[in-house]
Amino acid sequence: MKPPGLLVRCLRFNAVGAIGIAVQTAALILFRSAIGIPLRAATALAVELAVLHNFVWHERWTWRDRTASRRGAFGRLVRFNLSNGLISLAVNLLSVRVLAEHFHLPYLVANFAGIAAGAVANYLASDRLVFGRGAPAERGEGPFLCERTKNST
Repeated sequence: MKPPGLLVRCLRFNAVGAIGIAVQTAALILFRSAIGIPLRAATALAVELAVLHNFVWHERWTWRDRTASRRGAFGRLVRFNLSNGLISLAVNLLSVRVLAEHFHLPYLVANFAGIAAGAVANYLASDRLVFGRGAPAERGEGPFLCERTKNST
């Protein structure tokens, strides 16, 4: 299987992200409006749900050429949560705090601003740290040494 080029991979990343936005937004509305969870906690839960959703699709579609064996999936999930999850969580919580709580904008506006602000950083972290050929587990480094895979070089 020929690996997709940069443009195709970016388009896939953004398509998964667009669906992830819908997941995050629906979860935020559910947690905040329907269940009544406080805004920051609802935001954190919605972000994590979207992060898990996005990981599954990036694993199976965006970077499928780098994860075909599924070996090391747990390590990639941990790295994805530690990179994309933390980036998304930090940016979204900051957006909610500043835009919704301080400037009194609707919480969904703050949510979308946070998603947009973290998009480029999340792509780079995914491509380099999580699914990249030079990811720590593939170099035999990091916390999941038992998941070391063969280098294709």
